[in-house]
Amino acid sequence: MRQFPGLWEWMAAQVEEKQLVIPTVAFEEVEHKAPDCGEWLKDNNLEQLPISNAILQDAKRIKGLLGIVGDNYHPNGVGENDILIIATARAHGAELVSDERKQTALPLALSRFKIPAVCDMAGVSVTCINFIEYIKRSEAVFR
Repeated sequence: MRQFPGLWEWMAAQVEEKQLVIPTVAFEEVEHKAPDCGEWLKDNNLEQLPISNAILQDAKRIKGLLGIVGDNYHPNGVGENDILIIATARAHGAELVSDERKQTALPLALSRFKIPAVCDMAGVSVTCINFIEYIKRSEAVFR
C-alpha cells in the first residue's frame, strides 16, 4: 500500500461500488494466507458472497464434469474451494479474477484442470481473467 497508494484507493472504490466481491471461501483463504490483506478487505467492507444450496449443487455438477469422485482431487488441479468459487461466479453472473495462469496445453485428465480451464469448459462458461487484465481493462491511471 505504501508503494502503490493509488492502486489501493482505486481498489477501495471498486469494493465500494460492488465491482469487486468475494465468495466466503475465497475470503477465508485470503485471510489465512495474507492476514494483512484480509484485514484490509474487512476494513473496506468487501461484500462476501455466501455459499448457498444452489451454489453447492452447481459445484457438485462441475465436480462431476471434471470426473472427481469423493475427495479425490488431483494435487495439480482445482480443489474443492476452487470449484465453489467458480460456482459462486456462475450463480452471480460474475467474472472471476484469478491469478492462476492459463494452462497452455490442457492435461488429458480433466481433474488436472486449473481454474481458468474449468471456467472455459462447456457447461461452466465463466469469464476468468487475471488481476493485471482486470486493471488494464479498467483503463485506470494511478498516480
